[in-house]
Parts: sequence; C-alpha cells; structure tokens
Amino acid sequence: MSGSIRAIFAAALLVISVASAAAAPITNIVAIGASNTLGWGVRGDEAYPARLQTLLTAKGYKVNVANAGVLFDTTGGMLRRLDMAVPEGTRIVILQPGGNDLRFFGSKEQRAANLDAMTKRLRERRIKVIVFDPVIQPQYYQPDGIHLNAEGHAMFAVKLLPLVIRAIAE
Repeated sequence: MSGSIRAIFAAALLVISVASAAAAPITNIVAIGASNTLGWGVRGDEAYPARLQTLLTAKGYKVNVANAGVLFDTTGGMLRRLDMAVPEGTRIVILQPGGNDLRFFGSKEQRAANLDAMTKRLRERRIKVIVFDPVIQPQYYQPDGIHLNAEGHAMFAVKLLPLVIRAIAE
C-alpha cells in the first residue's frame, strides 16, 4: 500500500472507531439509599453518585448515575420504592443501606431480609447489584457523626469505582 492509501485507510478507521464510541449506549446506574446517598450536608456535585459519575466519565465510560437517595429512609422504604426508583433500562444498582434501620428501631435481621429481597427483585430484572455497606472511619463523618462529609463521599466514589467498572464489563 502506498503512503497516501495507508493514511486514508487509517483516517477511515479512526472515523469508524470514533463513530462507534459515540454510538455506544449509555450505562444507566442508580444509587439507592438514604441521606448519605442523597448527599445530606454536602453540595450535590460532592455526593458520591455525582463523584462516581465524574470518575467513570474521566475514564471514558458513558454513564448516567442517578441519585435515588431519600432522607431518613430505611431498607424497608427502599424496598417499597425500588421499582419506582429503578426505571427500565437500568443496568446497575448500588444499594447503600446506611444505618437508619438500626437507628429507628429496626433489626439486623429485617435489614438483611430487605437487602436480600431488593437484590432478588433487581436480579430478576437482570440488573447487576452492588451492595455497598462499608465500615466508615470517623474522619469521614460530618460533626453529627451520621452523615458523610465531602471527603467521605469522595472515598465512597473511589471505593465504588472498581466495583462499577467490573459490573459494566460483565
């Protein structure tokens, strides 16, 4: 092949690959939880769902991370609103149960049963589920000792990043 034909061929491949990337579907992700998912006490762009979307986009992923956090929610409330909060077309759900069940007179057993029921319902819909319930170090809390500060949200996003990338690849 002559140099000009190779250049034309290379340019055509570049156009095709750019067009393919542009046409790649957006991966819809829903983060469902309570006030820490909502981002209580921090700016909206500091809440972990927004930070996660920023991290994924920076790595070249086409994603939409919807924030379905609700103030004072429990796993029972999350279970009741699950179908409304997770629309058709969602590929991945991050379940962040928080501590309100135990704070508001729930039991560990009921919390576990609600998480199991949500996971089962989502998997029946062929949605990948990440249950994210880490132990949180004190420096990541606001002065109330309940809600994440901006650094805590950043930590959540960083810890979730490889889990979400793995789920996207599956």
